[in-house]
Amino acid sequence: MKPRTSWASLTANARRLCGAAVLAACLPAQALAAGETPNPNASLIYFDSSGNMTLDPSDPQNASSYSHESLLAIYDTIIRFDQAGNLEPGLAESWSMNADLTELTLKLRKGVTFHDGTVFNADAVKRNFERNIALGGRASNTVAEILKLISAIEIPDEYTVRLKLTQPNGQIEYRLAINTGMMVSPAALADGATGATMKGIGAGPYQVKSFESNVKTVMTRNDKYWRGTAGRPAVFENHYVPDSRARFNAVRSGQATISLIEPRQIPEAKSQGLAVQIVEKSALWDIYINVSRPGLNDVRVRQAIMHAIDREALAEAMGYGSAKPTQQLWASNSQYYIKELDQRYPFDQAKARALLKEAGFEKGLEITQLLLNTTEYRQVSEALQGMLAEVGVKWKFDVVDVSQYTQFARATPPRGDIMMGRNGGRGDAVDGLLAISGTGGSVNPGGAASPKIDELLKKASRLSSKDPERLKTIHELSREISEQVSNFPIITRATIYAYKPGCILNLEGYQPSGDERFNDVQVGANCK
Repeated sequence: MKPRTSWASLTANARRLCGAAVLAACLPAQALAAGETPNPNASLIYFDSSGNMTLDPSDPQNASSYSHESLLAIYDTIIRFDQAGNLEPGLAESWSMNADLTELTLKLRKGVTFHDGTVFNADAVKRNFERNIALGGRASNTVAEILKLISAIEIPDEYTVRLKLTQPNGQIEYRLAINTGMMVSPAALADGATGATMKGIGAGPYQVKSFESNVKTVMTRNDKYWRGTAGRPAVFENHYVPDSRARFNAVRSGQATISLIEPRQIPEAKSQGLAVQIVEKSALWDIYINVSRPGLNDVRVRQAIMHAIDREALAEAMGYGSAKPTQQLWASNSQYYIKELDQRYPFDQAKARALLKEAGFEKGLEITQLLLNTTEYRQVSEALQGMLAEVGVKWKFDVVDVSQYTQFARATPPRGDIMMGRNGGRGDAVDGLLAISGTGGSVNPGGAASPKIDELLKKASRLSSKDPERLKTIHELSREISEQVSNFPIITRATIYAYKPGCILNLEGYQPSGDERFNDVQVGANCK
């Protein structure tokens, strides 16, 4: 095994913290016992690390799956993802594609109303689609990429919508289960309202009481929700607190019912008597690359950086039992996972230096990371900065607020050479790979690392979810992405929650998103 130089101390520190005395603190907490009674009059107060600049589902900032808790509570989608990521009926009771994937017919649910009393029907769906199409480049890529394919919106009757596409597309069903399918009351879209001027009026289980941009969303239960109340609390508050210590103190003091915590806080949370729930999923710390930048446009430089990262040390030191080394986007239990890809770039500083020399950077090179300003982002980034310095790469930081992550891909010119993110994936694998590795992807300002990546993405997008060729194509795509190093995967990243025992019921892992869906979470009657 290669020597870990200064990173041996990281590993030793992790083992010390996760030693026998606090071993239980470094393991996932078990779910609360079944049969606990929920309190329907309670307030569910969640302290999160990221939030919403606006409540417009089409806003570019809201494309991140780490800002979806409020959106999923306010807006129902036309098609839904279940907890495992399978498609199921939502505001559409059923749907069907024609044989060549150019026409999608939606049969809508009757008896649904928006929070303002407006009836949900085919006209409301058409109004949402027309509005998002008109937004064009002002909408997030997750919305704009699919809606630009719609050539016509037909309404055969009050509860049927038929979408005609300009070309075959197998992804539209998945997109209608995320932001593109979030239905806003037509009244809220009047007079061209968008972004900050649009009121958050949906048809979901919670309705907006108050909203402070990137501070707090307060929602009250929608007792007319078509799926019922199911023991939901009377109030759901989503607070946006970047500082991890503030989030931890909030749940410990009772200011918050539940908080998102960092891996390093697991032992302390357990020692304070808090329940810790670790949710594993296809989520990871990933670095997005502008492959058009000098230096990074050479695959040998990108491969050198992959070899320079000691993922095992990072996982042990920063995961506290919740992380694993990874070199791909998929969890080991995913159908898309390819085992050999995780052995492609072993930690090897000599190999990294040799590749840099071969690429003409024997004396090193300089890379600027757009660093999102939270404690956890800084810690992981500073660890990587030290590792890369050992092979001659000067890793500089351009620090910005979390809400400014769109500056990396959407600013002109894009800001920074690289950006690290808590990648939570997308509901559809092809969509997730496009975002990171394809030309025009939402976190890929430099275009595809090879023409073959774009070719395979195009092929995969035109295959039905039921076509066995689709899985084969995604595997081929993953191998090409790995060979060309279109991103720098680092370690897996579970979502970790802390709460007082007995306070949180029915919090399940939600695989299609970076964070969990809080729609059905309950507050225990014995919560103090």
